[in-house]
Amino acid sequence: MSDTRLVAEVSSNHHGDLERCLRFVDVASECGASAVKFQQFKIDKLFAPEALERNAKLRERRSWELPEPFNRELATRARERGIEFASTPFYLEAVSLLEPWVDFFKIASYQLLWHGLLREVASAARPVVLATGMADLDEVRRAVDVLGDAGCTELTLLHCVSLYPTPAAEANLAAIDTLRRTLGVSVGWSDHTVDEDVVVRAVRRFDACMVELHLDLDGRGEEFGAGHCWLPGDVQALVARLDGHEVLADTHPADGDGRKAPRPAEAHERAWRSDPSDGLRPLRSVRLELEGGAVA
Repeated sequence: MSDTRLVAEVSSNHHGDLERCLRFVDVASECGASAVKFQQFKIDKLFAPEALERNAKLRERRSWELPEPFNRELATRARERGIEFASTPFYLEAVSLLEPWVDFFKIASYQLLWHGLLREVASAARPVVLATGMADLDEVRRAVDVLGDAGCTELTLLHCVSLYPTPAAEANLAAIDTLRRTLGVSVGWSDHTVDEDVVVRAVRRFDACMVELHLDLDGRGEEFGAGHCWLPGDVQALVARLDGHEVLADTHPADGDGRKAPRPAEAHERAWRSDPSDGLRPLRSVRLELEGGAVA
């Protein structure tokens, strides 16, 4: 894979079980990943009370939370396996909780507007990876400026599309070039397509410096059914292909137009980003609709 870093994203596929979490670390290493990443969230600090009251499925996600004490053991196992350990903090206090253990922080697309979190992460003096799904170029530029002003000196952006799964034709891989050229930072691809051709093209044609894949062990993870997670055998096949020297076609439907702008199908998800005022999802304008009786 040359210099491309492969990050295995566990998401909420861990069942809150430490042994399963440790197995994810082992499998990520066996698959050739350079890092394994978890998520640190608390549902009551992620969604606004109005949203939780109206949506039972959101409340059920409390069982998806990663127990905070797991981080020490996961970081230790990752280092034993020779890979990096990373995590995504979804609440401010999670940054200091994770700081002793992570090799880098990841900020999710949904949190890109929450500059308070960006500043907190930047102040931790770790490399930062920022996903840019749903965002337009100006939103990304502002986030990059906030991180830089707050002390971030090593930043990687991940172009992605916040559809789960993402059709290959919606990938718009050329936006990787747009972000790199416009903002002058390293840029990779966070995959939701589960399509080898798309990932190979992101790396070989658009020089993605990092590829993030959502990993599941066995098809039994909470998020596997949505269709955006890779199984270990599929990751190994992808890595073998990336280690090859195939010649790519000049064009592909996944290339897109290169404009860094939300895809039409992301409109609903954009409204469910964290509000800059308090970091809770969805945006305050949507919360007003919920209070008025609209269904979440």
